[in-house]
Amino acid sequence: MKAMILAAGKGTRVRPITYTIPKPMIPILQKPVMEFLLELLRQHGFDQIMVNVSHLATEIESYFRDGQRFGVEIAYSFEGRIVDGELVGEALGSAGGMRRIQDFSPFFDDTFVVLCGDALIDLDLTEAVRQHRAKGAIATVITKTVPREEVPSYGVVVTDADGRIKTFQEKPSVEEALSTNINTGIYIFEPEIFKYIPSGVEYDIGGQLFPKLVEENAPFYSIAMDFEWVDIGKVPDYWQAIRDVLLGNVKNVQIPGHEVAPGIYTGLNVAVNWDKVNIQGPVYIGGMTRIEDGATIVGPSMIGPSCHICSNATVDNSVIFEYSRLGAGVRLVDKLVFGRYCVDKTGAAIDVQAAALDWLITDTRQTMPAHPPAEHRAIVELLSIDSK
Repeated sequence: MKAMILAAGKGTRVRPITYTIPKPMIPILQKPVMEFLLELLRQHGFDQIMVNVSHLATEIESYFRDGQRFGVEIAYSFEGRIVDGELVGEALGSAGGMRRIQDFSPFFDDTFVVLCGDALIDLDLTEAVRQHRAKGAIATVITKTVPREEVPSYGVVVTDADGRIKTFQEKPSVEEALSTNINTGIYIFEPEIFKYIPSGVEYDIGGQLFPKLVEENAPFYSIAMDFEWVDIGKVPDYWQAIRDVLLGNVKNVQIPGHEVAPGIYTGLNVAVNWDKVNIQGPVYIGGMTRIEDGATIVGPSMIGPSCHICSNATVDNSVIFEYSRLGAGVRLVDKLVFGRYCVDKTGAAIDVQAAALDWLITDTRQTMPAHPPAEHRAIVELLSIDSK
């Protein structure tokens, strides 16, 4: 069976992570989110998978290659061009990307599934396809019911009693919402869908294709299903996803490494004197990371591989990406550290290098910075990063 993963977007709402990592490659405890999607597709018999790529396309292609080691076949549709020797992404929109593949050669010749490449899901795709076919649908949106107070964060799908889609509401207020069923970015299509998608132009599934299907009264349905769906649309979503995995709330993601103490997991060759640190799980510490004496780590927290947590530093309810060095006495609470950026759980980012705070957070592959000037200590408080 055939499927498509949408992987061409720039992921602007997940910056600064997506400056160097495309959204489908964002790691959930060192494993790219798209890899979980491939596992789900393979489990349900979808073994021929097209992936449209654009922003940082090489990162995706070089990791997944042709899909052999994941038990599937993968091919890529690059959206963009080369300018002055550099790849420049020019995404065609989700529906436009589908159309480009079909115009190249009619790949989608039977019922197929389209997944956004930025969510963890455990959906029963086999049952979803069965219901789609039973309704005689040309297109189906898989929806999920959320509490009414969460509706303003999502696109709402409004249907009649038979599940036929009548309209959409984009992030309505609680009072205006006509439904609590939200669009999860999981779609099932028949090949006839391409009659509604123009060639050679940017065209979006949610913003253009779906309204057109409603307008033309096409057999367009919604199927509400109960399944686990962890969206990584924004930095706060990612921060929450890591917390949920560490807390055991995401059943299809296992914490990697070795459990060296209750709730404390490590990769290979972590350098730490367990008697001289205070670590309260759930915590994951990546391989070849050094934790100096006096450090405190309070879970749920993730520290990536090859990091260095200096003496008396504190990491509390935070996510630290690989090759990060936290200076002595630094206190991080509710933060995400990615390269030169420190991000709070609302998504507000600080460029520590531009702020001359690289003595505070830096790359372990660089020489240890000198002790900070006294005038810089006051800046730390303004940035909500405390230094003792």
